[in-house]
Amino acid sequence: QVQLVESGGGLVQAGGSLRLSCAVSGTIVRISTMAWYRQAPGKQRELVAAITSGGSTNYADSVKGRFTISRDNAKNTVYLQMDSLKPEDTAVYYCNRPTFFIAWGQGTQVTVSS
Repeated sequence: QVQLVESGGGLVQAGGSLRLSCAVSGTIVRISTMAWYRQAPGKQRELVAAITSGGSTNYADSVKGRFTISRDNAKNTVYLQMDSLKPEDTAVYYCNRPTFFIAWGQGTQVTVSS
């Protein structure tokens, strides 16, 4: 069974940076489009960024120019570099495969203070 383990969240001041990691058990990540999602309190989960197996990327307008998604197929890991963080980026962040969802991991909490 494929498992997703997110890490790297924390508390940071506005303008700061964090780098999230998503470790995927198995090698399925190497042939799959992978994505980062986030869910803020009282809001629906939303797509933040996605990366194809070929390395093409796509971002939500709200994070474009500030976040960078990348992948290391040798490590079966997907990353999200988050710069110029804003309080509205506060959420639990998850990774998954948007074309065919895997069981969600526990996520990693990101809190941005003003």
